[in-house]
Amino acid sequence: MIALGADEIIRLLALAPHVEGGFYRQTFRAADLPVPLPARGVRAASTAIYYLLRQGDFSAFHRVRSDEVWHHYAGAPLELHLLEPGGHTVLALGTELSRGERPQAVVLAGVLQAARLAPDVSRRIEDFALVGCTVAPGFDFADFAVPSRAELLALFPSHRALVEELTRA
Repeated sequence: MIALGADEIIRLLALAPHVEGGFYRQTFRAADLPVPLPARGVRAASTAIYYLLRQGDFSAFHRVRSDEVWHHYAGAPLELHLLEPGGHTVLALGTELSRGERPQAVVLAGVLQAARLAPDVSRRIEDFALVGCTVAPGFDFADFAVPSRAELLALFPSHRALVEELTRA
């Protein structure tokens, strides 16, 4: 099997730049839920995307108003950072189970999340991570928010370094 690089995967999967960082493409959108969601309107039952991050890039802190399941497909392990009033959690997304990585991680609705490649570059060849995200009820940009760095620093002053690393403005 020939290993593919990030640029080739982006081309083959027809990925486009994502506003939070990285590259994505929606691969599935279920039928709409039978009733509109209160204060949200009509939403698909679920959606799925491919998502790719390259070394040095990151998915900036953001929140989604639905539950989101991340799935690791290929490449380097990914750190998924969660910020809540109770503190900071890091989930390791990858295939090396003995190192605590898991091929799947769940982010509950409304939790601030950000992602980047795991910093342990000594054990990997790939300079990217290819993952998937499944959202239910389905993703809609109206349910997506990217708080500013200033907003996050006001909410999480004890996590200044992390907020500065995983925000753009």
